[in-house]
Amino acid sequence: MRTVAASRPSRTRARAVASPYSCRGTGRHDPGPASSRGGRPPGVGDRLRQRDSVRWRRIARAGRPARARRVVDRARPGATGERPPEGGSRAPQVGRSEAGATQVKRRILVVDDDAAIVEVLEMRLTTMGFDVTATVDFQTAVTAVEAGRFDVALLDLRMEPADGIALMEAVHARQPRLPVLIMTAHGTIETAVTAVQRGAFDYLTKPFLRDELRAKIVRALTSRRWARDRERLLAVGQTLASSGIMARVLDAVAQGAVETTEAERCVVFQQDHGRLVPMASVGSTPPSWSSLETAAAAAMAKGLPVTFPGREGAAIVAAPLVAQRGPAGAVVIETAPGIEPTDDDLELLALFSSQAAVAVRNTHELERLRSGALAALGRMATEVAHELKNPLAGLRLYARHLEARLGRNGDADGAGLAQKITATVDHLATVVQEITAFGRPPELHRVPTAIHALLDECLAFAQAKCQAPGVEVVRAYDAACPDVLLDPRELRKAFLNLVLNGLEALTAGGRLTVTTAYTADTRTVTTTIEDTGAGMSEETLSRMFDLFFTTKPQGTGLGMALARSVIDLHAGALSIDSTPGQGTRVTVRLPIEPATGDGAHA
Repeated sequence: MRTVAASRPSRTRARAVASPYSCRGTGRHDPGPASSRGGRPPGVGDRLRQRDSVRWRRIARAGRPARARRVVDRARPGATGERPPEGGSRAPQVGRSEAGATQVKRRILVVDDDAAIVEVLEMRLTTMGFDVTATVDFQTAVTAVEAGRFDVALLDLRMEPADGIALMEAVHARQPRLPVLIMTAHGTIETAVTAVQRGAFDYLTKPFLRDELRAKIVRALTSRRWARDRERLLAVGQTLASSGIMARVLDAVAQGAVETTEAERCVVFQQDHGRLVPMASVGSTPPSWSSLETAAAAAMAKGLPVTFPGREGAAIVAAPLVAQRGPAGAVVIETAPGIEPTDDDLELLALFSSQAAVAVRNTHELERLRSGALAALGRMATEVAHELKNPLAGLRLYARHLEARLGRNGDADGAGLAQKITATVDHLATVVQEITAFGRPPELHRVPTAIHALLDECLAFAQAKCQAPGVEVVRAYDAACPDVLLDPRELRKAFLNLVLNGLEALTAGGRLTVTTAYTADTRTVTTTIEDTGAGMSEETLSRMFDLFFTTKPQGTGLGMALARSVIDLHAGALSIDSTPGQGTRVTVRLPIEPATGDGAHA
């Protein structure tokens, strides 16, 4: 097996095209995408500055159907005060298309038991700009497919000891969606129909026409991409329709953007209290968050997608999330070094950003309804507290008195019933107290607080549950976490509720893991509380923050809503991820200090 780099063939090798198995109708090799042109080929940064705009077809801005075409602004380096990264204006010379754009080189597998045909195809496809892996051996081809992914496979129909159909089935067992072109010198209708019925994308008849070879490969690549893009967009749409949980939708958006555009990474930012908070991230860790945030901020400011040159010839593309109240965030991708996003990539990013915007708009609408409910609850809470506090206190006193009298008379059953009355009254009093507290959000009194000490206090309060049989508590604290400017009294309530929920989920034993991490670029501390309990269904997860919703026999249904309210007051973010049978992970992100205008007091 030979793996061929995309370099120009030597003169000696070029003469091999004249063999009886050469591509029919030509005795010359393709000049290919790497043919020489006068001067230095433009780099990614040069092209970004030269192209004024890219038309976004068929993508209408949400809420503005009359404007079906959008223009992508190509932001000039330095337009936002940033200097272009060193080397950003010069890209490596790899896999250039005929239009001159630097794009990802597609991998093609060629298998034929005739070495002469393999050599000719190897050279021809290499000059077309493909990364070719060629072999004459069945098992070597299978091993190559197991070792790495390919974009197209060209397989000979008649090979020994196994034919191309058998090899195609072996390949599809490892890469089910790989398009296969069957090569045959016996080009009958029956052969073509059989190959397609067994799973081939198309067939090629030897000797090959150069244009036919190129056209069928391009068609196979296009079909593969359409199928993949359709699948990812459908997956995001299904998540949006079935889940309704913004965190899951944004995760699906980031995953889909990376897979369809083949970017190195994707980050979905949401604007929260004047900050850009990364809500979902897929791919490798960004070498610098600031460059991604700059692109996101620029896209939000313009209300249009923007492109910046990235590090080492990469490109950063950001598309805004447009909600009813204006830009609410951005979807940002960063390509591999030397790779420029295509127009198709930009259109896909626009589609994904529109889906993410729907999730954000739905969340904003729920928050608006929730705020209205809270306001009504706050007005009602005062009357409820006034009308119920004194009667409940009297009932508790009567129940305790009755319990004591029955105990003195030796009526154990009656005393037990009186105890249950007391417990029920205490539960009602707790509900009234929580409603009152929830209906009147407190004014925060922020002080520098050690987040680890606060978490340790919560675990200490829950010591009895932590020491239950079969329960293990693991602390994984980031020593780099600085003090956080917060209200320790209020946040202690929120964290204690989350810790107790995790411990109560460990009915058959298990592990509770409390983790912290500090992100210097965003100046946030992330706390994760994860249990290995039974997990939650989609329906339960979607109602976790609903008022009075609870799955506990003695629950009030206010704990999670109260925790979210406190974290919102701190300009933080609370998200939950749970899978039935695998446990639940709760993530809390808090800024180190409040943004201007939060109304907090130190």
